[in-house]
Amino acid sequence: MSGKGKGKADPKAPDANMKLWHSVIDGLKALYKGKILPLEQTYKFGEFHSPYLLDSDIEAKPMVLLLGQYSTGKTTFIRYLLERDFPGQNIGPEPTTDRFNAVMWGPEDRIVPGNTVAVQEDKPFRGLSKFGTGFLGKFQCSQCPTPILEKITFIDTPGVLSGEKQRIGRSYDFPAIIEWFAERADMILLLFDAHKLDISDEFKTAIDALKGHDDKVRVVLNKADKVSAQQLLRVYGALMWSLGKVMRNPEVVRVYLGSFWENPPQNEETSKLLEAEMNDLITDLKALPKNAAVRKLNELVKRARLAKVHAYLIAHLKNEMPALFGKESRQQELIDRISDEYVKVQRNHRLPPGDFPEINRFRDNLKLYEFHKFPKLQPKMIDTLDEVLGVDFPALMQQFPVDREVLTPMEQNPFMADVVRSTDDPNWWTYWENVDTVKYASLFANMPQMAEKISGQDVKGYFVETGLPMGSLAHIWKLSDMDKDGKLDRDEFMVMMHLVELQRDRSMDPPPALPPTLVPPSKRNLPR
Repeated sequence: MSGKGKGKADPKAPDANMKLWHSVIDGLKALYKGKILPLEQTYKFGEFHSPYLLDSDIEAKPMVLLLGQYSTGKTTFIRYLLERDFPGQNIGPEPTTDRFNAVMWGPEDRIVPGNTVAVQEDKPFRGLSKFGTGFLGKFQCSQCPTPILEKITFIDTPGVLSGEKQRIGRSYDFPAIIEWFAERADMILLLFDAHKLDISDEFKTAIDALKGHDDKVRVVLNKADKVSAQQLLRVYGALMWSLGKVMRNPEVVRVYLGSFWENPPQNEETSKLLEAEMNDLITDLKALPKNAAVRKLNELVKRARLAKVHAYLIAHLKNEMPALFGKESRQQELIDRISDEYVKVQRNHRLPPGDFPEINRFRDNLKLYEFHKFPKLQPKMIDTLDEVLGVDFPALMQQFPVDREVLTPMEQNPFMADVVRSTDDPNWWTYWENVDTVKYASLFANMPQMAEKISGQDVKGYFVETGLPMGSLAHIWKLSDMDKDGKLDRDEFMVMMHLVELQRDRSMDPPPALPPTLVPPSKRNLPR
């Protein structure tokens, strides 16, 4: 695989620097920038399909998109999970949420306007700029220091209304915005009120925009404690019937029953069922961060396959154009018969039909371009993309951590608790449980950050002021930067502060290697 040893290196072996990647996300960023993005830019993929990805898109925390008609409890659902109010929430029986709201972690409660969020490099929303100020004026980011937001971001959406008037009144393309978020979301929750199962025209259009992301969709039948067990059975059946007409998916979508607000279910007859269903949903939400890298890899694989088909289509249309005369008429003929061109490209290059873009949208986009100006097919770019799909992605998959829980001594042995917390034990400092996480988290929140990480240059002065020798600081940084990206996230920063203060306040030299019990839980699956 590595190509080392005698003889010629295997031309299909993964790049040597694959072994240097210390996280799956770093690998995805490197593969996208180095091997996928050049092809996308050459064939204008971002103008036809999805905008080009930025580092912040790939690094983003798992995102949960909530959709539903007004008064189905979307905002209340988020408040239930946060166990507190959040900035900008507006709850009521009438259509109260009039904007898209990204609920994210932040060191303090605040609201960031959409135009500002869309230009921040550490936020995954820069691609929203293409929708203009009409949308950005109806978009905001609500930040608050809540534990669940350290791992998941929630997207609250305006309640969907019925009638043509609502659609005309919007100053932005609602389905297009939903599609943009759906592409980046890790889970999409469709919320229904047990007393309001109708699906309006706009809601149907929004659901249609989720096409291609069916595996992410889950349905929540909220306020289910307001009906009897018999009525709940009928409501559930009616909901499945309505969804079957709209989603047009042979697979049955997962439906969770519940009552997501601060009070327990009010109907004793169904309370145990609803509590079990609510716990199932919360368990699925908690699993999102654990499986986020797998989903990001899956989305990038789908994107790479679509980019490959797109390149073949663009090059094919270029080759079908005449050299001198009759370009306009020939282009119109190709647009009118684009379905036939799909078949030709599919047969000539043996491409699966499921990888081709939605034909009507592709046809509409083609009308904006002159085919004779399209680039020719570049076989080297196609070969590079095939290498990514056939070699690099599978090799990257091998770096995923084994799915097993790493237990600390405290977790393995309940009688270790008093020993761990006691400074009488000479090894007390080697346990993560003895790191002053509250103190160091507060320090980290006040440091200059980019994508929730701090660079050495930004904090060098702070650590120099501790008075420790530069050699010690360099060694402690090396121990603390566990993913070897030249930056420290919050957990890594806590480890560094712990070791710095041990040497400064207790004259304890840093260890040659980081004790396994001092590794934060978030880093225990990294290659050692």
